[in-house]
Amino acid sequence: MDYHSAFAISAAGMNIERARYEVAAANLANAGTVSGHGRTGYQTRRLVAAASSLGTDSSSGGAFLNMVHQGLAVPGYQIENRPGEARRVLDRGHPWADTQGHVYQPDIDIAAEMMTLATAVRIYEANVAALSASRTMALRALDIGSGS
Repeated sequence: MDYHSAFAISAAGMNIERARYEVAAANLANAGTVSGHGRTGYQTRRLVAAASSLGTDSSSGGAFLNMVHQGLAVPGYQIENRPGEARRVLDRGHPWADTQGHVYQPDIDIAAEMMTLATAVRIYEANVAALSASRTMALRALDIGSGS
């Protein structure tokens, strides 16, 4: 049995969830930043993940395993700016306030970003558990093979 495939799949899942966590953390870190009128402020970011197409060969997962061995089954992702209007906040004393006393904050949903963080951590933990189980199975197979 090839345990490398299981390790590669778990590692790919951990990589994408780490990136998702970093994007959500950056959004939260910039939630309170402001920009003045006519300035571009922080743009809310999101991670867009896309799994590779697996094809139609279903003989013992052949298509997927071939893609894993070729390094193609790793889900790709990109980080995009999410379109949205900045929130206008009244702060007359701020040095960047416009003529009406408004500054602009990024449109970040703090509750949604916190849920993204929690979800990313849980999925990361699930991938670590799968990796650990694969490792344990591989070590046990070596023990059995050595006659222990």
